[in-house]
Amino acid sequence: MARWRTIGLITAAIMALTSFVAIGSPALAAASVTYIYPAGQACAGFDLKIDQTGSAKAPKVFTDENGNPVRQLTAGKGFALRFTNQNTGATYSLKANGSVTKVTFNADGTQTFVTTGHNVLILFPTDIPAGPTTTVYVGRVVFNVAPDGVFTLRSTSGTSTDICAALV
Repeated sequence: MARWRTIGLITAAIMALTSFVAIGSPALAAASVTYIYPAGQACAGFDLKIDQTGSAKAPKVFTDENGNPVRQLTAGKGFALRFTNQNTGATYSLKANGSVTKVTFNADGTQTFVTTGHNVLILFPTDIPAGPTTTVYVGRVVFNVAPDGVFTLRSTSGTSTDICAALV
């Protein structure tokens, strides 16, 4: 499974980060994707299934004079999400809501994400702080992603909901 989860970040919808695949596309087709995270990766006590439906958002990439990406902006409605506890069948759903993700490509190879609106962030046990956690934020979230894929949560403001706890 790819390290880029749903923006990750997941823009509440999920996976603002899937927009990296679409750089340069003016419009993207509707998507229906299922992700399954084993117990201990996104939630501690159970496998987490995430069903994502909707249309991907096309990012705008800004480059320097050499054509290297320095910044990326993605905005839009996002995806509708359905989270399922694979052990019990309990579900938690989010409708597609608006979000904006600004990514800065840093000289050291890290990326700094600033997300606003409705976003879901999954932190794995290898992240900082260590997961597993799956949280929907309504507000602002700032995190870095290292070249090795480790996420470091920097700050949050607004409201948050622990999706794993909601599914127990």
